[in-house]
Amino acid sequence: MKIENEEDLDNFVICRRCHTLHKVLPLHDGFKACCSECGALLYRFDSRLVEHGLAWSMTALLFFFVANFFPIVQIEVLGNTQFVTIPMMLEALFEQEFYIVGFVCLFIVFLFPLGTFVIYGVLFLLLFFQKGERSIGKLLVLLSHLKPWNMVDIFLVSILVSLVKLIGYAQIHIGTSFWALVLFVLVDIYINKTLHLSEIWILQKVRFKKEIE
Repeated sequence: MKIENEEDLDNFVICRRCHTLHKVLPLHDGFKACCSECGALLYRFDSRLVEHGLAWSMTALLFFFVANFFPIVQIEVLGNTQFVTIPMMLEALFEQEFYIVGFVCLFIVFLFPLGTFVIYGVLFLLLFFQKGERSIGKLLVLLSHLKPWNMVDIFLVSILVSLVKLIGYAQIHIGTSFWALVLFVLVDIYINKTLHLSEIWILQKVRFKKEIE
């Protein structure tokens, strides 16, 4: 399939499974397009995608705030009680001079997840008000670079492993932030599995085309 210029790329989508190039065709609300080669889902058209995406983004940011600023666990050893929060864990790494580990954790546990859902929120707000077409394109590119570095799910697994090892030495009380972190990870997984950037890109083209017409 020959493409004349870069602008024509907006009218095509690549299959994520077999990398076959397909031309984007208009769909009715609720319908989906599948790859002609492997049958994988290419994109869908949902007229309520913006509202749903904005709601999920705000929900994720709420859970993220609670997960970071309230105690994850309360550890009691020989009558001494210590609350642990994510900022305290990061601060402890820097105090122990584990600077590389500290910066890596700061980015993949705090900055990248926060940035991902802030961008999601801004994207859906712009689409809702049909503003900033060029900004939406740039934000989608930035989001595609940030998403692979969002590793909160791995961080949650590491917390669970640590708690299992500590059970025999101390009394562990699960805090509010732990459950908020679990819910944040579930929302993150749900959005990654059900909401593809190509669908937002196509929705952007549809919305701004209607605005021009």
